[in-house]
Amino acid sequence: MQDTPPSVPDFTQWPSFPFEGDIRVKQLDDPVPVEPPRRGEENRECTACNAPDEAYIWVGERWRVRTMDRPTGLPMVLILESRSHLDLGDLPNLLAAELGVMTVRLERAIRSLDGVARVHVNRWGDGSAHLHMWFLARPYGRLQLRGTFLSLWDSILPPISEAQWRENLAMVAAWLAEFGGRPLAEPPRIQWHAPSRFSTSPPDQAETADEEAVSVIEAAEEIPEPSGESVDAEDATPADVVPDGNTPAADADRQTGWRG
Repeated sequence: MQDTPPSVPDFTQWPSFPFEGDIRVKQLDDPVPVEPPRRGEENRECTACNAPDEAYIWVGERWRVRTMDRPTGLPMVLILESRSHLDLGDLPNLLAAELGVMTVRLERAIRSLDGVARVHVNRWGDGSAHLHMWFLARPYGRLQLRGTFLSLWDSILPPISEAQWRENLAMVAAWLAEFGGRPLAEPPRIQWHAPSRFSTSPPDQAETADEEAVSVIEAAEEIPEPSGESVDAEDATPADVVPDGNTPAADADRQTGWRG
């Protein structure tokens, strides 16, 4: 006898639920006796361990921050990773304490961006055994995006412009670098082109003006793409001292300069 599918849960009526229309709940699969290894477990290669620093927007002695390989629907989506091949529950006490500092610091850096109201911090870990924490920025004023469905809306909304995305990345990297580490994200470059020719005659002047209107500013196509691979929500592979060599006392003295 086939099980009766459960009724549609109440959250489908929440204003933040991204879908409408008829929805049917899937049948639950039978549990497997042994779960398959994640990336970085048993004989599976670890994506995070093999990624070079150039795949990240900011790197420090014990932590690295990466992003997607292209803009998405939210103002900012970042992934905080430990350099050491450890999962969340494997962190020694000193690294665990440092994770708290890095989480607060990165949340404040993202929240300092224009148009960001909140930063959601998530950890799933079903795809990779290497610790990675997700940071998703909710746009200011977009009340429909509040709550647990923000990661779904990120894939539904039209992507932000690449120029704005790169500018946001550079600002976050620079913000983090104020406390140590090395910023690797750069803002979009602007290439200025001179008119193809100059003339005193009115017809040629008009033609030159038309050419300038099209080609005065080159957008971010000149910026090389990051070498890091794209990640998704399931398979992402983003001490007695404060991150990047600052002592706890020195870091406490600098907290008054934190923005956000």
